[in-house]
Amino acid sequence: MALNLFIRAQKHINYHEDKVPQFELPDPLVMQDGTPVSSMEQWTRHRRGEIIDLFEEHVYGARPGEIALSSYQVMEEDQKALGGKALRKQIKLVFKKGDHYLEALVLMYLPHQVDHAPLFLGLNFFGNHTVIDDPQVMLTSSWMRNNFNMGIKEHKATDDSRGQLSHRWAIDRIIDSGFGVVTMYCGDIDPDRDDFNDGIHPFLYREGQTHPQPNEWGTLAAWSWGLSRALDYLKEDPHTSDSKVIAMGHSRLGKSALWAGAQDTRFHGVISNDSGCGGAALSKRKFGENAKAINANFPHWFCDNFKNYNGKEEELPLDQHMLMALIAPRPLYIASAEKDIWADPKGEFLSGVHATVVYKFFGMEGLSGSELPPVDQPIHHRVGYHIRSGKHEVTDYDWEQYILWAQKVLDLE
Repeated sequence: MALNLFIRAQKHINYHEDKVPQFELPDPLVMQDGTPVSSMEQWTRHRRGEIIDLFEEHVYGARPGEIALSSYQVMEEDQKALGGKALRKQIKLVFKKGDHYLEALVLMYLPHQVDHAPLFLGLNFFGNHTVIDDPQVMLTSSWMRNNFNMGIKEHKATDDSRGQLSHRWAIDRIIDSGFGVVTMYCGDIDPDRDDFNDGIHPFLYREGQTHPQPNEWGTLAAWSWGLSRALDYLKEDPHTSDSKVIAMGHSRLGKSALWAGAQDTRFHGVISNDSGCGGAALSKRKFGENAKAINANFPHWFCDNFKNYNGKEEELPLDQHMLMALIAPRPLYIASAEKDIWADPKGEFLSGVHATVVYKFFGMEGLSGSELPPVDQPIHHRVGYHIRSGKHEVTDYDWEQYILWAQKVLDLE
């Protein structure tokens, strides 16, 4: 059934700018009752909350309760990692509630040359052991989708997966630049499948409940929650308690990084890499992946209420520029790829443009214009952006920009 829905949804994908409909975007600086936001305090204390409520009700879903980090355990530590230039640390986060139990593994590499180094914190797709070819990195026991090329068999991680996605993380470059990197497998928090009886969701079910209510959190929101719980630990670790932390994510994990940064102002900034529909791209443009397609292919990512807007994005009382605006006044970087038209690069850029009104409200420089900037010519403002040559991926070029931008906006130069 889901496959048939996805095939039908694909027939309605638009890849032509001349077929983008006329649309009107809500003003993030106008309250729901029509009152203009007149002060930073009004934005911070009132308008931000209104916008978060809208996203919870219509897109990501609200978490129906609180779940705190129950305990953590340092599983392994090596002061001579990466040829002696870094500290490697592996930590098990534990969550308990009633009969429910969940654990998630956090992997970090920290440079020796910088105390409390600024950090890039991001989830990964297939386990911590895939981000670097390091035999000491622990394997997760959580479910993951079988993938012969990735060495995943019987829905479990294997040693064959080690380092398979190291090209996406540029860990040596990050460390050499004076930053640390922290990651966690998204499936430790909630496996990426349409099944809400595993992962963190059952912790908050009422008696007899087996699926979130229409306005309750989906998998993307659970992953965002997981990023904040990793941040909870980082605030306790003596090596990172005073570190500036930037949430970073690629593709679906970029969507979660944005939602995490929007809700949790402890993040010092957010990086969205090719996050597309439900991430940085404007929904009302109806270009590339749209609500109907994403909800057909990934029905568990968003709250069920988001399905009400399949083919009817114009009826949404919000759009993704308002998600970008929730990051303000903290730094935000949006990245696109020239060949990744599924993610709508122009829609990602315009989202940053239309969020800039809030950054200007705080006296900060963002993005402007109605057309994409030239390929491979980055903009390193408070709201940063680049569209690089190539496809849907995280590359060394991307990381070069993130590092240079972070050094600037975090005042590290």
